[in-house]
Amino acid sequence: MNEFSFSPYFLTFFISMLPIAELRGGLPLGISLGIPPLKAYLISIIGNAVPVLPVLVGLEYLQKIAKKSGFLSSIFDMLERRVQGKKKIINRYGIGGVIILVAIPLPVTGAWTGSLISFLLSIPLKYSFPAIFTGICVAGVIVLFATIGVFGLGRVISGM
Repeated sequence: MNEFSFSPYFLTFFISMLPIAELRGGLPLGISLGIPPLKAYLISIIGNAVPVLPVLVGLEYLQKIAKKSGFLSSIFDMLERRVQGKKKIINRYGIGGVIILVAIPLPVTGAWTGSLISFLLSIPLKYSFPAIFTGICVAGVIVLFATIGVFGLGRVISGM
């Protein structure tokens, strides 16, 4: 390894934190870099969950600032318009909708979107964080099976 190399564990964790890649990118990357599937799953889940609390709290803080600024207020208005379709899922299924939204491993779904929608719908932190974390865990299982295949389940259980 040269001085610019990163640990596969660090890369898996870091990629899982990013808003677009999230766990959907970090978990397959970790497995492809030789991390045992169960370890890659756990690292990806933790990496994906780390930004959730700061995002939920940070958005609340930013909204207070935005109310004083026309520019920031317009950004929050734009974000609210962009998530209208996702809000329908949450309104229909409640907290289960947050779990579903986060668990579906597709673009523009995931922990970051779930955090934004939870914030915009004023879902209390004590409900939104556990729902988002549950969705992350479910998404991890889906991505894990998609990455290693159902027949690779023995590999996960044995820790190889």
